[in-house]
Amino acid sequence: MTSGTFALILTSVTFSALAQVLFKCGVTSVRTHGWLKDGIGVGTLASILFSPGVIGGLSLYGLGTVLWLGVLARTELSQAYPFVGISFVLTALLGHVLFQENLSLARIIGITMIVAGIAFVARS
Repeated sequence: MTSGTFALILTSVTFSALAQVLFKCGVTSVRTHGWLKDGIGVGTLASILFSPGVIGGLSLYGLGTVLWLGVLARTELSQAYPFVGISFVLTALLGHVLFQENLSLARIIGITMIVAGIAFVARS
């Protein structure tokens, strides 16, 4: 795998993780209290879908997908796809830093295992 392909992979999965952060910002900025209990109304759904966070997240996913197509054109799917795990790592770290989400020992061990798996695939 070339360094250019690796850069595309990292950019694509970073966009995916950042999209999740924007989605979280988008849904927490809209009043969704009672959403699960009472069901979602059209107004609430529209507020969520058209919030800047959700629109920004969808935009980043779109850009990330375009980059991912470039990755798939350059390398084997079975070599590229495990790197998607990096987005899980980034998302957990961003959730902890930005939203004070818990990084328990079990999550840290899981993240370490993901990174180890990616390292094994990268060497293959």
